[in-house]
Amino acid sequence: MNEGSVCVLGSINMDLVVRTPRLPEAGETILGGPFLTSPGGKGANQAVAAARMGTAVAMIGCVGADAYGAQMCDVLAGEGVDVSNIRQRADAATGVALITVDDAHGENTIVVAGGANLILEPADVIGARAAIETADVLLMQLEIPVETVAHGIGIARGAGVRILLNAAPAAKLPDDLLAGADVLIVNRGEATLLAGADVKDDPAEIAARLAATGAAAVVITLGAEGALLCDGSGVRRIPTAKVEPVDTVGAGDAFAGALAAALARGAELDEAVRLASAAGALATTRRGAIPSLPRAGEVERLAATIGE
Repeated sequence: MNEGSVCVLGSINMDLVVRTPRLPEAGETILGGPFLTSPGGKGANQAVAAARMGTAVAMIGCVGADAYGAQMCDVLAGEGVDVSNIRQRADAATGVALITVDDAHGENTIVVAGGANLILEPADVIGARAAIETADVLLMQLEIPVETVAHGIGIARGAGVRILLNAAPAAKLPDDLLAGADVLIVNRGEATLLAGADVKDDPAEIAARLAATGAAAVVITLGAEGALLCDGSGVRRIPTAKVEPVDTVGAGDAFAGALAAALARGAELDEAVRLASAAGALATTRRGAIPSLPRAGEVERLAATIGE
């Protein structure tokens, strides 16, 4: 299998994480436990996830001209990610994510202050078009402006680059944007919003509705239930490995990055989803976002146990 290459167009944040005995109710103040700062942002997480799978990765993004921005660029470069297309802007702060993690179940709530991510412009994408055109896969999320995502899709489509869109965080999107994706990656909540469905609806039906918008393939992640894949061959469930989760932060990004890497390296879609499910499962067994992201060997070993 060749190394492959992935270009990630997306967000870069510093995660500010506090652990609590439980998640607070609305209007409630509770005393938290340990606090930490951790590199994150969906784009940065997914870039590292793909790089740890043994794939060449380039990142297109924007940070502030501040300490967090410099630290994030150093972290990404240290993981082997090409950071030459990350802009530093003096007129905005680096994005931050405020994360509360429930010690009892590993569940989390996240509030993102987008900062410099929100001024990542179509002109920045045009200036970095060579990074997209020379990649096997372009991977994007929705923590940057939608019009910037649309420009990425246009450049990749013109160059014949495979397009993966992780439609997260949840947002309503125009059908033509969804139709531009070769693979649409969503969790159950995101899929429900995009499809205009009820949360009680069958995920297979929701996947079929999303596929009808024009995306060549739809992948719905279902946590411990694995993932649902809908493409021209129909709808099928891809199981995942059984693990004991301690922190779900970064699991979805581990999935998306591993999926992009596997496809860039030439894997068939079903196999790529199986590997991605194993990567997502492994990420839940460790704390933090980037610190939790697994490497290729352990992903492949765990994936080999699925179905046993």
